[in-house]
Amino acid sequence: MQWRRAVVCVLGMLTLVGAAACTTPPSPTQPPSAAALTTGPDPAPATTSALPGLIRPPATAGAPTPSARVHLTAAGDYGATAATGGVLRALGASGSDAHFALGDLSYGSPGGEASWCSFVTSRLGVGFPFELLAGNHESDGSNGSIDRFAACLPNRLGGAVGQYAHQYYVDLPRSTPLVRVVLVSPGLTFPDGTWSYAEGSARYAWTADAIDGARRAGIRWVVVAMHEPCLSMGRYGCSSGPDLQHLLVSKRVDLVLSGHEHLYQRTKQLREGAGCARVTVGSYSPACVADADTSMVAGAGTVFATVGTGGVALRQVATADPERGYFAAASGTGSKPTYGFADLRVTSDELRYSFVRGAGGGFTDSWVLRRTPSL
Repeated sequence: MQWRRAVVCVLGMLTLVGAAACTTPPSPTQPPSAAALTTGPDPAPATTSALPGLIRPPATAGAPTPSARVHLTAAGDYGATAATGGVLRALGASGSDAHFALGDLSYGSPGGEASWCSFVTSRLGVGFPFELLAGNHESDGSNGSIDRFAACLPNRLGGAVGQYAHQYYVDLPRSTPLVRVVLVSPGLTFPDGTWSYAEGSARYAWTADAIDGARRAGIRWVVVAMHEPCLSMGRYGCSSGPDLQHLLVSKRVDLVLSGHEHLYQRTKQLREGAGCARVTVGSYSPACVADADTSMVAGAGTVFATVGTGGVALRQVATADPERGYFAAASGTGSKPTYGFADLRVTSDELRYSFVRGAGGGFTDSWVLRRTPSL
């Protein structure tokens, strides 16, 4: 079966950063690894709650075995361009177990959601876990409704806690979780208003509980995803909010992924503590940098990556931005403009990250987080 061959190949390639997969893309009816991620009962729909802070984490199966591993990808800001097609084709060939779409999907007119879903599934297969998170273009309905997108690209992983495509988390693999992916929507405007993640809000508390719950359950890695970043060398400010950024850094979340800015940018490993009460917004403090190279110790800080490179036209990186010192890598127009996605290969001891090209130039980025025996 194709998915079994894909898993064998990924196991052999995990030591190569950003290596191309040797499998063929999944067939339209059978994704390569979805079965491995949803063993047990049939996937259940994500639950919803009018009081998101009251959602409780599910029980887990205990500590992961040494051989457990998972392969995830993520990007945002797609459209339906030739570059988008290139990104989706590269994604289909990657052997990814699941892809997290970080918002701003079709950029089309409301009512065209199903057509864009078909654009995706015709390249990845109907059953491929193309997991959605709202962007500002879908939350307010200007380019379609996130609920309609979620209807034609539903959660394929099962076990999601929260409201799919709005605010939820999922533990992977389900049987022996290695990583919890927490997806939130700070600063986005939905029909019920603009969602705040300010300290003291219910959504701030929900996010903190999702992170703490992963740690209590012994899940080794925590990745948070949101559409709009806080730190950026693009055109936007910290619309996701400094309180949420402080929460994520203070809890030493391993990786934070976002889109919104139509470029690629990745920070150094950032920390708070002695000499850095908070990672400052709108300026740069060297004391807030835990590590600046590509081999980092897990638990020492947080890496932020913006991957708004799913296919919509790219923009220029503002290299004179006052936050520039926080960043270790960046690419946009005028700097090897490249479309692609973040690729995460996760084991109990390592989180290996690379940027995988789908179209455009030849920009690359790769780094690794490693756990010491005491962490």
